[in-house]
Amino acid sequence: MYMEMFRLDGRVALVTGGAQAIGLACVDALSEAGARVVIADYNAGQAEQSRDALKAKGRDVEMAVLDVTDSARVEAVADDIVKRHGKIDILVNNAGIARSETPAETVTDEHWLNVVDVNLNGTFWCCRAFGRRMLAAKSGSIVNIGSMSGFIVNKPQEQAFYNASKAAVHHLTKSLAAEWGARGVRVNAVAPTYINTPLNAFVFDKKEMYDAWIGGTPMGRMGEVSEIASVVLFLAGDAASLMTGSIVLVDGGYTCW
Repeated sequence: MYMEMFRLDGRVALVTGGAQAIGLACVDALSEAGARVVIADYNAGQAEQSRDALKAKGRDVEMAVLDVTDSARVEAVADDIVKRHGKIDILVNNAGIARSETPAETVTDEHWLNVVDVNLNGTFWCCRAFGRRMLAAKSGSIVNIGSMSGFIVNKPQEQAFYNASKAAVHHLTKSLAAEWGARGVRVNAVAPTYINTPLNAFVFDKKEMYDAWIGGTPMGRMGEVSEIASVVLFLAGDAASLMTGSIVLVDGGYTCW
């Protein structure tokens, strides 16, 4: 009984920013559990490469070119998926950017708007488009990728814009969960610590920053993409059927101190 609750056979899922890192790990996890997964990414070449690699493993994976800041394109992709597959069961909003190490007083309008546009607006456009179709079916699960930065202020890097965008994603998650809970659609979020991805590779050349990151983490290490994808898999399926509006910290204990 219990292992079956983690299976996703027959379900259709879409992962934004799914061509690499955490997003690709989520595609891997969901497809391994039996879902048909669409890699949605603005980088068509990387998306094709990732799709082909997973299809070679026997996975049911497709791709769609998607810039999450383009609300019209988000609607078009959602419409196309439902027309072709008859439904959308799972949405993972993973697409995001950081652009850290910029003090608040020197942040330009472009910088602020770019980060908020991708991290917050893009998440909402996708929730709105795919959520509308889930509501019509009275069934669906949305998992947003937030951050421990939505709970704490990171150090030593300055990133007020990023922290604010992720805190907003967390509250958006709770707000949608409250609106949609009685209508069959669950909305949860995962809040990761520093994860070993290309986005964070720069830190290995910055000893002071690396020491601050790891020194502030009780487990004494960065996380791996599989450790985030496994929590997304849990939230996406029936094993988490009583969970909505939850922000699940996966932070190695960072927010304990």
